[in-house]
Amino acid sequence: MTAKRRSAGFLIGLTLIAIMLVAGFGALGVWQVDRLAWKRDLIARVDARIHAAPVAAPAKADRSDEYRRVAVTGRFLNDQATLVQASTVRGSGYWVMTPLVTDRGATVIVNRGFVPPEAKASYGQPKERVALTGLLRLSEPGGGFLRANDPDTDRWYSRDVAAIAAKRGVRPAANYFIDAQASPSPDALPVGGLTVVRFPNNHLSYAITWFALAIMSAGAYIYVMGQELKARGAS
Repeated sequence: MTAKRRSAGFLIGLTLIAIMLVAGFGALGVWQVDRLAWKRDLIARVDARIHAAPVAAPAKADRSDEYRRVAVTGRFLNDQATLVQASTVRGSGYWVMTPLVTDRGATVIVNRGFVPPEAKASYGQPKERVALTGLLRLSEPGGGFLRANDPDTDRWYSRDVAAIAAKRGVRPAANYFIDAQASPSPDALPVGGLTVVRFPNNHLSYAITWFALAIMSAGAYIYVMGQELKARGAS
């Protein structure tokens, strides 16, 4: 009698564990399917923004504006540029983040592009009024991977608009920066147009993995239950 009760308790516990595993893995699979649909929609929307005609740069921006092509005119404050460490297809160097006072009197920080270390003090600094087009990018607060920005020593590892604006005393500034598009002259420094627009999309493989684990859990449960029933039948 005791052995039968123990076996019944084992089967109940096994069933509960199997239900939790199958339900949990299945829920994670469904979540990844939802994320897949969201990611595909995001990629499509961003692709449409990148190839759309430029619009006037807004006063403020949110997630719905990221990677939108914008146009702005004004004058650079070249003496208040900030160099942010960068790793690009052209190697390691710096992004040149320069405040631009627009014709409307607002200030927006422009990522003019990349310069190698040996050219960080010798890139072009236009003094005349400029008209530029680029991609709107949201601020990157805090710093880079394992390296925090240090405004006191002027060391920058991410394009933190608020911190850079505060350091340079150009407040109020727009809450985003503009990645300038490539210059007509390929040898001109800084080198614009190096924005990397890439969204990892592994959600389908993740979904398959979670669903496979759910199926394996169900299969293992069915196998153990079958073996248990056979043992009971033999006894």
